[in-house]
Amino acid sequence: MLPELRVLYFEDLEVGLSETLDKVISSADVIGFAEITGDRNPIHLSEHFAARTPFGTRIAHGLYTAGLISAVLGTRLPGPGAVYISQTLNFRAPVRIGDTVSVTVEVAELVPERRRARLKCTCAVGSEIVLDGEALVKVPTKAEADPLAVRMGGRSEGA
Repeated sequence: MLPELRVLYFEDLEVGLSETLDKVISSADVIGFAEITGDRNPIHLSEHFAARTPFGTRIAHGLYTAGLISAVLGTRLPGPGAVYISQTLNFRAPVRIGDTVSVTVEVAELVPERRRARLKCTCAVGSEIVLDGEALVKVPTKAEADPLAVRMGGRSEGA
């Protein structure tokens, strides 16, 4: 199931605003990520291999979990039109097949002169933080998203 789209403009953001997405990690997700990226590390794909590791079972790719942050940024907070500038990632614990990952993105700082938002990003399984970091994104203003409105004094044709 894909997250519902929500469009927020720079003017809509405020420090503390947050959005959470929950995703159950399936074997098909992990296999699909391996196929797309070419990362066929057997710790992700082979139960036999993974059983001999400290994790004891298959784990999801760390960047798959990180990719769920992108899902929040591109669909909910700030949403369509936001552009990644940078992302830091700290991998804290493994994510296993069947885990439910809760991805939370929270506005930590706004830089109005550059239309940038610094976002605190956290991925958790239950109460355990499995990944955290910060994203810096460029967020369009309402005027940038609807240039016709600017030319018509703040009203677009359909308004």
